[in-house]
Amino acid sequence: MTATAPSIQLPLGVEQITALLPHRYPFLLIDRVVELEPNRSVVALKNVTFNEPFFQGHFPGHPVMPGVLLIEAMAQAAGTLIMLSESREPGQSVVFYLVKVDKARFNRVVVPGDQLRLEVEHKRRLRNMSQFVGRALVDGKAAAEAEFLCAEVPR
Repeated sequence: MTATAPSIQLPLGVEQITALLPHRYPFLLIDRVVELEPNRSVVALKNVTFNEPFFQGHFPGHPVMPGVLLIEAMAQAAGTLIMLSESREPGQSVVFYLVKVDKARFNRVVVPGDQLRLEVEHKRRLRNMSQFVGRALVDGKAAAEAEFLCAEVPR
């Protein structure tokens, strides 16, 4: 059910993001949505801090954000794009599952103090499946990029 997106006031903070996504601490991986072109693209931010629970074991003494979490952060940004682009019936709840990842590349490590800029473009939609291309940048340089497919499932 695609419709004209409601008027959206950017940036969106964590309170608005948690109203769109089911993810919560410690697995909510986006802090802010700063740009949105409904049905086309979104830009979200993630401030990477030393307090992230995954840094305790990845790697002690040399904290590096796991690559799979970079992909997950891009997928969460994609979820906000879909949720902000489509109108839904009151009480209609959906969840997005990451179904496939292609062409994943990891170009640099992400460490505490970095700010991720997650740029996600919606390539196409077929029924309940959407294909995206995403990039995670730090200081304007690609840290990770991937194509991925997500499925929308009623919750």
